[in-house]
Amino acid sequence: MKQMIKTKEEERLYSLTRIERELWMQPGVVLAGMDEVGRGSLAGPVVAACVVLPPAPLVRFVNDSKKLTAKRRSEVYESITKQAEGFALGWVKAEAVDNRGILKATREAFCLACTRIKLPVTDLLIDALRDLPVPMRQHSFIHGDAQSYLIGAASIIAKVLRDKYMEEQHELYPQYGFNKNKGYGTAEHIAALKNYGPCPLHRQSFIKGILGA
Repeated sequence: MKQMIKTKEEERLYSLTRIERELWMQPGVVLAGMDEVGRGSLAGPVVAACVVLPPAPLVRFVNDSKKLTAKRRSEVYESITKQAEGFALGWVKAEAVDNRGILKATREAFCLACTRIKLPVTDLLIDALRDLPVPMRQHSFIHGDAQSYLIGAASIIAKVLRDKYMEEQHELYPQYGFNKNKGYGTAEHIAALKNYGPCPLHRQSFIKGILGA
């Protein structure tokens, strides 16, 4: 009997969909993955993505977005969005992060994303957060973007679109290098912050220690 030979990528994706396969087999389940980016940045929004992908074919090279180069992320993003049955985003701006605190702002971004998706989602795979005030069943995993295919796909969508937004903001505020640092606290970004002061994209609650306020 001829055995099918799997490539390394097929084996990796099979392992990455272990959680999904258990849920995809259950009748009536519409499964989505969720993740966020921007939680630790000094400037810009927190962005969460919610995505529903079919069980087959699997999108090659889906992984935790942080493990992919920018070029590979963009390529995989295109494949994900072409194949997705649906996806949605939740954006929470810097001002809201300052007003609510980062944890509440992150939870709000997740809630916005999963309630905006135009599909009857029954179950959510979520990176780290628990007990969101939404009607879907929730399955939370620490480092979920490295354990779950759908969470990894969501991390790629959120990362690519937030990065694009920060690159656009670079045109308005070129002194901070948002096209490179995407709002995160690199040495160059911190030096620019000390030199020029903050812009409207900066989170006052995150930078007060840097500026000595």
